[in-house]
Amino acid sequence: MLKLILVDDEEDVREGLMEQIHWERYGYIVTDRAENGQEAMEMIERSRPDVVVTDIQMPFMDGLQLAEWIRENYPLTKVIILTGYDEFEYARKAITLQIDEYVLKPFSSQELIQILLKVKEQIEAEVAQTENIHLLRAHYARSLPILREMFLAELMTTRMSLEDIKMKCETFNLTLTEGSYLTAVISPDTSPSCSEANTENSKETVSLRNGNNRNLQLFAVRNIADELSDSDRNLVFIAGEEVILITHGDLNAESLIKQTFQLLEVIREKVEKYLKLTVTIGASAIRNTPESLYLSYQEARQAVDYRLVHGNNRVIWIEDVEASRASQPVITLDERNEQRLIRSIKVGTEEERRLVISSMFEEQTVETASIQDYQIYWLEIVALILRLTKESGTNPQELFGSDMNSLIEITSFTGPDELKNRLRQICDKLACNYESERHFSARNAVEEAKAFIHKNYSDSDLSIGSVCKLLHISTGYFSSIFKKETKMTFVTYLMQVRMNAAKEMLRTTTLKAFEIAEKSGFSDPNYFSFCFRKTFGISPKEYRTAGEG
Repeated sequence: MLKLILVDDEEDVREGLMEQIHWERYGYIVTDRAENGQEAMEMIERSRPDVVVTDIQMPFMDGLQLAEWIRENYPLTKVIILTGYDEFEYARKAITLQIDEYVLKPFSSQELIQILLKVKEQIEAEVAQTENIHLLRAHYARSLPILREMFLAELMTTRMSLEDIKMKCETFNLTLTEGSYLTAVISPDTSPSCSEANTENSKETVSLRNGNNRNLQLFAVRNIADELSDSDRNLVFIAGEEVILITHGDLNAESLIKQTFQLLEVIREKVEKYLKLTVTIGASAIRNTPESLYLSYQEARQAVDYRLVHGNNRVIWIEDVEASRASQPVITLDERNEQRLIRSIKVGTEEERRLVISSMFEEQTVETASIQDYQIYWLEIVALILRLTKESGTNPQELFGSDMNSLIEITSFTGPDELKNRLRQICDKLACNYESERHFSARNAVEEAKAFIHKNYSDSDLSIGSVCKLLHISTGYFSSIFKKETKMTFVTYLMQVRMNAAKEMLRTTTLKAFEIAEKSGFSDPNYFSFCFRKTFGISPKEYRTAGEG
């Protein structure tokens, strides 16, 4: 119900309106009735009505004076003026007072009812609009933290003018003024914490530690960083897959750096203690203007990338790892390490490859080398592996998978151990392929040699040299693979073929012993007889006689 006050100096008019109109039917309740404006003011202050219906001509304070007072003190209250034709010119002042409606006397109750209904619709429309505004304000208030973080994330990746930054800071109730700035990137490590052996954790903590929910990790880390930070000096928010902390203030650079690094170490320790996670935190150099924050963010991210060199679970300051590089040595895949790696892949053992790969990274650890230097070093290694892959006829996807970009992008790895393990896996697969290829080639070479022996055993000049010449391989290598495949030496195998052939000829032909000796590859019949007896325990003649008997 809308509250209404009726103001008229004539009692019969007031009582007549009360009797003629069923106020509640039309959504009104008359809370008070006044004889003049002065009396009405007291009632209005007490009951705060939605509508005031007032006559113009009244003693002490007329209707227009009352309307003027209402507009100044209760601007939302609607005013309906009752006026006669002879007062209409006088009532024109109502226009300047923004009177909501007027009714000309004499009027019927129905005419007033129509005006009351019209005013009621106006009030309901205004209430609905006000409620919508309240809803919008409430929605904006709920969305403000998200919008604020979106702006801060944009500030990290986009060059913005100082004017734009100030304007958006006012919108989002942020303070970023001239002073010193330091940006830190807090990046969860993908490998589990060394303290994960503690089995008394909750299911939620286990889920966080195992990296099953990256967003949950980020929110948990953000909450810890936010709780430990000074809200007046630090801004903490999530951008992408990182938690960002901006420290700002009017401290000198040394004090700001000292306080920030103390805070970052505490954050790192608390995350490991309570979440059973490790994080690597990269920190930028000091900047002096808010519009340079995007540069400090890039520095902080670069600092995080150095966990490839220095390991996980630490705070890394960009100025520690990228000091002056004027006289710094360049890390590179030198010929010595290249040949060691090639040999370990082609003919080395798994343990040998492990030692070679470990030493390759340990020898190239240069404290002042940039992450770009390590990127180039890694690409040199990948190029070498690709060359060996092509040489061995290996399908690259068999080694690297379908996504080569993840291999080439060194910053996708979260530490030197992960990088070395990935290289070991690739090299072990490639070495296995080389071994298989060697075994296949050796087996083919031996089969070819055996076929050649069976075809040419009658040639007394047949030797390992002539076979190797045919196969285009060295005698040393051939001797090794032949013995490995046949479990006997070349000479033993050749003798076995010749003795078996001689035995067959003794059994199936009438050839003389010296003739069989010649056809078996022996130029000396006596040596043939010696070898035959040594092999079978009887002479050629005794073997034939025994066969005939």
